[in-house]
Amino acid sequence: MKQNIILFINTSNQDTAKVSLEIDGKRYEKTSQSRVMKAQMVLPLIEELLKEHQMKPSDITEICVHVGPGSFTGLRVGMAVANMMGKLLNIPVNGKHLPVVPRYDRDW
Repeated sequence: MKQNIILFINTSNQDTAKVSLEIDGKRYEKTSQSRVMKAQMVLPLIEELLKEHQMKPSDITEICVHVGPGSFTGLRVGMAVANMMGKLLNIPVNGKHLPVVPRYDRDW
């Protein structure tokens, strides 16, 4: 049976990008503190976290991304990374196989 590995992505805060892996109920986290180039921080954080646990992207079974509220650009970065990885790996993002969209400051 395949191990349940969930990737969490949170780029809603202007100052940080956080990614974490939940492996069989235990969570492991990486955080980057920077106001600039958040788009360039997320994938390296994911790569580091996977390497630390001797895993590869294809081991991920699901992705959960923070949809807001939060920083406009930050949310878009997180959504883009999550949706791209979900599509390439054919795994659900926030429980769906459809693109996840941000919620900036109110319910639609």
